[in-house]
Amino acid sequence: MTAVADMIDVLVVDDDFMVARVHRTFVARVPAFRVVGTAGTGQQAVAAVDELRPDLVLLDLYLPDVFGLDVIPRLRTAGHDCDVMVISAAREADTVRGAVRHGVVDYLLKPFDYEDLQPRLERYAAQRGRLLTAVVRDQADIDRVLSQGFVPTTGTALPKGLSVETAGLVEHALRGTPGTLSAAECAAAIGISRVSARRYLEHFHTTGNAAVSLRYGAAGRPERRYGWRD
Repeated sequence: MTAVADMIDVLVVDDDFMVARVHRTFVARVPAFRVVGTAGTGQQAVAAVDELRPDLVLLDLYLPDVFGLDVIPRLRTAGHDCDVMVISAAREADTVRGAVRHGVVDYLLKPFDYEDLQPRLERYAAQRGRLLTAVVRDQADIDRVLSQGFVPTTGTALPKGLSVETAGLVEHALRGTPGTLSAAECAAAIGISRVSARRYLEHFHTTGNAAVSLRYGAAGRPERRYGWRD
C-alpha cells in the first residue's frame, strides 16, 4: 500500500456491517483521514492490522469472539503501536477505566452522529501531529508534550478559527439559559451565524464543558441541544 503524505489510515472494527459502513462514511468525510479496511471480529482486527498497518483503530467492544479491550494487548504483543479509539455502547465504569489503562486515545459512546466523531478525529490529528514533530531537549519539553497528549482538556485553548471573545459569548449564553439551547437559538442570542454557533457549541461538547441531548420532532433529523455543565 502506497502511503499518502499526512494521511491517517483508519481500521474500523464493528461486528455489525451496516454500522461499520456508517462509521466508514463518517471517517471518510474528515479531511486527512481514510479508511483502509474493516473487521467484524477481534481475530479479523488483529489480522487486518498485520496486513494494513493503520495509524488508528476505531474499536467496538462487543465483538462476537472476544471483548474488544482484549484485542489491544494482542496488538501490542504483535508489535503494533497503532492508536485505538473505542467506539461502543459500553457505559460501565470498569470498562471505561479498563480502556484508559489500555491507553486508548478516546472513548465515544454509541449511538452517535458525524458531529460527535468529527471533532474527536480532528483533535486526534492535531495532537498526533504535535507528538510526531515534538523536539525533546529537557524535562520541560517532556512535560509540555505530555500535557498535549490525548486526554480531552477543558482549558482555554481553542481550535483554529474560533475566537476567545465569541467563545465567551457562547459560554455566557449557555450558562445563562435554564435548560438547553440549540445552535439556532444560541446564534440568535449572541448575533452570530448558526454554523458558527454550532462550531463553538461542539467545541464545548468535545472539551466536556457542555452536554448534548437530542430532541426529536415530528419528522426529520433530531435537534441537538446543548447545556452547560457546572
